[in-house]
Amino acid sequence: MSTAVSPIVSPSATTSVHERVTAAGLLVALGIVYGDIGTSPLYTVRGVFVHQPVTEAVVLGTISCVIWTLTLLTTVKYVLIALRADNHGEGGILALYARLRQLPVRRLYLPAIVGAAALLADGIITPPISVASAIEGLRILKPDLNTVPIVVAILVALFAFQQFGTQIIGKLFGPVMALFFSMLAVLGVVHLVQEPSILRAFSPHYALAMITQVPGAFWLLGSIFLCSTGAEALYADMGHVGRRNIYGSWTFVKTCLILNYLGQGAWLLRHLGPPLGVQNLFFLLLPQWALLPAIGLCTLATIIASQALISGSFTLVIEALRLHFWPKVRVQYPTELRGQAYVPSLNWLLCAGCVGVVLYFRESGRMEAAFGLAVTVTMLMTTVLLAYYLRLRRTAVGWIVALIGTYFVIEGSFLIANLAKFTHGGWLSVLLAAVLLLVMLSWIAGQRIRNELTEFTGLAEWVPLLRQLSNDHSVPKYATHLVYLTKSENPDLVENGVIHSIFKKRPKRADVYYLVHVTTTDEPYTRRYHVTHVLPNELVRIDFYLGFRVDHALNYMFRQVVTELVQRREVDITSRFESLRGQDVTGDFQFIILNKTLPYQYLLRGWQRMALRLHGWLKRLGASETESFGLDNSTFTVENVPLHMPPRPELHLTRD
Repeated sequence: MSTAVSPIVSPSATTSVHERVTAAGLLVALGIVYGDIGTSPLYTVRGVFVHQPVTEAVVLGTISCVIWTLTLLTTVKYVLIALRADNHGEGGILALYARLRQLPVRRLYLPAIVGAAALLADGIITPPISVASAIEGLRILKPDLNTVPIVVAILVALFAFQQFGTQIIGKLFGPVMALFFSMLAVLGVVHLVQEPSILRAFSPHYALAMITQVPGAFWLLGSIFLCSTGAEALYADMGHVGRRNIYGSWTFVKTCLILNYLGQGAWLLRHLGPPLGVQNLFFLLLPQWALLPAIGLCTLATIIASQALISGSFTLVIEALRLHFWPKVRVQYPTELRGQAYVPSLNWLLCAGCVGVVLYFRESGRMEAAFGLAVTVTMLMTTVLLAYYLRLRRTAVGWIVALIGTYFVIEGSFLIANLAKFTHGGWLSVLLAAVLLLVMLSWIAGQRIRNELTEFTGLAEWVPLLRQLSNDHSVPKYATHLVYLTKSENPDLVENGVIHSIFKKRPKRADVYYLVHVTTTDEPYTRRYHVTHVLPNELVRIDFYLGFRVDHALNYMFRQVVTELVQRREVDITSRFESLRGQDVTGDFQFIILNKTLPYQYLLRGWQRMALRLHGWLKRLGASETESFGLDNSTFTVENVPLHMPPRPELHLTRD
């Protein structure tokens, strides 16, 4: 056997273009990374004082909690620790899992998929609450305005635009967000200078005093937590802008956020008294003449935040798809921007979910009850995986226990506080996350059962017969080049289904047989292949090594590899028919897609049958293997083969 290894693209093509800190990189980071956390001042503090009387202790405690949440959770955990836990420049909970999945830890995928499901659920709730919070500012000018149709129209238009990509409007994201953050800072400073005593909130004493001394104040943490909901998105978007550009821009963003929160606290200290009710605190900071321009800018910022979450959801599902956590779905690439993809099924699922949230809750104040609970779960799961990452980096056990223990206490407190929202709407985020988690678990379990039931046989014992069949002219030629997709990671083994298809059904004679195997690597943008010539010019195995963020356009890649093999004279693809060979006509290529059926499912355990039924249902709803691999309608045949034939001793017959 002879082998060859080659990259599909040059290594430089997989190198991040965001390694250096540049003005353009910082501006892009503002537009992509901080939309969610940047729009949190529109609803965070307001949520605390909807029913809570405005007192000095609660105002100082709330702003102090916000400052230290942004410091401990966002700055320390995510910016200083999580951003270093990258996978070749890529971030996010699934990228972190991809780096850790080789560890000998059973069920390490569970915290990863729980966190991913919760993050996707958050992607359904965040766009409605962000856009509604901005549009509701118009009620200051027209109190009886029905904002629901406006919010629904904006969201539907946003989702409808996804199929065209965001390359054009994406260039506006950075300048708009820079202007938005500048507005936050200016508003904060204007009110801060009028009540500088709010600066006392920098002391954590006021946060602890409020939680321990004010009755019921602990449950206010559910609203206060919303100030950090974009931290997980910040980590996930690292691959788009680079770690250093996040480092460089976070100082500006955090300064603007804290100044605005201080300004809101200063305004509250000058308006002590009853709860705010339905009033939006953020827009109360604005003078009348600036209200409309500010609402317009806030609306643009919330649209950008929603766009970032939608794009992040696409990326998350594609990662889950490559890691075999999600059913096969059709993925499109509307622009040439690296990492920008469009998942039609997910897009319209998110759209329906967002519209449903708006129609059910109608107001952003009510949506807050469903917001935050899912993100808290994601943060806790990220903390679990970070513990394994720190252990992988040989960090001292004492430091790991102290650090992870601290974040379990902080995030656990936020989770308990958010659970108080469960009956008021928090059930929705739990339900959405649970459904998404069920999809992932069903797919993983179904795949695992089918893999366990797949039987393999030694390839070497069938090679002589394959050579005889290839040269047996009494058998009609099925195709010049016959291609099978194999799941066998061992090049010496092949599925019984492939052997069954070639020899045990109608014999399939071909001049050259190909076995193609795809391995998803832990590195996000790997593009390599390995060729093994089992029988020169008769049986070739091609192993593709593709990163979990690479489009598995197998048809295109296969053609590229075959072209390179022809150029190196390792394979002859000229038609073997005498009338065509002299004309240098290329022979036909035929892919065989094996649909592996499982008879006698009732012999399996109950939970296995249920998992396989759910797996089959999801498989029918998703894209077929031919669509997911980008195969042409004219180049493949789908063929049913038995996955496993279990012994049936109870049916043994005795001859008379």
